[in-house]
Amino acid sequence: MSQDIFHVLRSDQFDRSFLDELYEITNKLRKLARTKKGNDYLQTLISDKRAILYFTQPSTRTFLSFLNACQILGIQTSEIRDPNTSSEIKGETADDAIRTFSSYVDLIIMRSPRAGLADKIAKLLDETPRRVPVINGGSGKDEHPTQALLDIYTLRRSFGKSGGDIDGKSIAMVGDVCRGRTVRSLSRLMRHFEGAKVYFVSPDTLKIGDDLREDLKKNNVAFEETTDFENIIPVVDAIYMTRIQDEHDKDGESKHIDYSKFHFTYDHLKVLKKDAIIMHPLPRRKEIDVKVDADPRAKYWRQERNGMWTRVALIAKIFGIDKDITKPYGI
Repeated sequence: MSQDIFHVLRSDQFDRSFLDELYEITNKLRKLARTKKGNDYLQTLISDKRAILYFTQPSTRTFLSFLNACQILGIQTSEIRDPNTSSEIKGETADDAIRTFSSYVDLIIMRSPRAGLADKIAKLLDETPRRVPVINGGSGKDEHPTQALLDIYTLRRSFGKSGGDIDGKSIAMVGDVCRGRTVRSLSRLMRHFEGAKVYFVSPDTLKIGDDLREDLKKNNVAFEETTDFENIIPVVDAIYMTRIQDEHDKDGESKHIDYSKFHFTYDHLKVLKKDAIIMHPLPRRKEIDVKVDADPRAKYWRQERNGMWTRVALIAKIFGIDKDITKPYGI
């Protein structure tokens, strides 16, 4: 039985059947979009819908990924990139501003530095006559559920185009695992893969929070915490690199952390498993040597492209067009 979905707020709302279904929808969409005929067809599916991208936190990849996902399905879009361009500068609350926007659109995609804002807006709209789906495109240090979906897709696609499984695989999440919301969202999905294990590799000051630690224990996710990156590299099947999240600093504390021990260098390729993969939600700084990009195990650029297609599939699922999306072409 497939999982119904309306709002997309947290990664723990997805079950295994949903992940499997989204994987299949994404693959079918990509196949359909290889031709002009297929692309033209996709743009007719929900061309009567409108979406707003309310992105009040700096973003390039997530914003453009969602924008293009909407365009692929023929959705007309509007955007707010700075609350100073809305009536919020006059003192209007974000709640009132977004409720106003919901009067004009059929979908709200939002990214905010405020943790929990997407959940709050979804609950607010659920209590109004005009209930509009909300997609959380990133909220504070809290969640980034659609990133977790594209990461799962990338892992499975990389482990085998027929749907290579994550069961039994080990993943190292490296760097600022304390404040990295992509790490939080992805690690919570590991509960759905039997025998999977997560290694959190970080400086002592940037370890995962107690809430995530307890959540993983509660859901029987195998994990270890370590500061020893060198010994983890040859052990794991995937390495998920992250930058230091210094935008969350209070007093510039990140500048005192030696982050160089958590950089993936060109020499590390020699000890990485031949079939392992390297991921990164981007943007990167110095935590992956640019010379690594040419190695076929480096999947982060493909990971970014996967994000667009995964979000197309997600929007299609929200609007209920996923079942018939490829019937005209027998895919």
